[in-house]
Amino acid sequence: MIKMDNPPETTLISLTVEGSSARVELTREDKYNAMNATMITELIEVFEWTSERSAGRQDSLLDSNGNQYLRTLVLSGKGRHFCAGADINMMRDAGANTPEENRKDSERLDRLFNGLWSHPCFTIGAIQGVALGGGAGLIACLDYVVATEDVKIALSEAKLGILPAVIGPYVYRRVGSANFRRLAMQASRIKAEEALRIGFIECVVSDQESFREVIDSIIIEVLTTGPSAATLAKELSVGFDRWTGDDESLRNWTLDFTSRMRGSREGQEGLTSFLEKRPADWKPE
Repeated sequence: MIKMDNPPETTLISLTVEGSSARVELTREDKYNAMNATMITELIEVFEWTSERSAGRQDSLLDSNGNQYLRTLVLSGKGRHFCAGADINMMRDAGANTPEENRKDSERLDRLFNGLWSHPCFTIGAIQGVALGGGAGLIACLDYVVATEDVKIALSEAKLGILPAVIGPYVYRRVGSANFRRLAMQASRIKAEEALRIGFIECVVSDQESFREVIDSIIIEVLTTGPSAATLAKELSVGFDRWTGDDESLRNWTLDFTSRMRGSREGQEGLTSFLEKRPADWKPE
């Protein structure tokens, strides 16, 4: 089993673990949490570290030392703004890079966003102020997003003569084709009301002080579900997204998926606990 030790060392983000919840905070407050190469690398390492320590991936609630494996991850940004996107200096330096160097930078960004989007834990965002470009991309990769009334989200890349290509698949999946196309073309900031309407966020709160109450209530609800079931729900959705076969093949795939879950340790525990009228072993006491 994986032990809850040796977390990555970080300078521009912070990681804290509280029971089965990991809290990741962007801490480059003086730069509105704009992402430079160091922050991107640290986020990748932290997302990979927490992924390997997820209860869903390990199919276990506790490690060999009795520490809880992770079931939720909360992402936030310190200060007035969640994330102003990519650091402008990093973007400017890209003009002097070779195509191979720019490709490598793009691959690192894709590793960041895909690592969050496919994270086996239930991921929650606490978003305030602006979330621009890559900041909007981070939001799109989360499972549940709570934002303050003053939030402003933008796919702002076109203002710089570029496009939100790397974050595009994740934003597209979250808000749909028409909304993604419009937001990429306008590159303007949308407010909380519109973000809620098009599904970019799930909940609006009056201020940052309200974050913990709302997020804690979401975590309590998530902890009543099987951790492996929550993780495999992402695998199921990826299967739907990428399905290229016929309808009959899709139905057979879902039958195989259901059979696998029912026969799993967690599936048997859930069904048995229901019949015995007792809480399943993953539910908090």
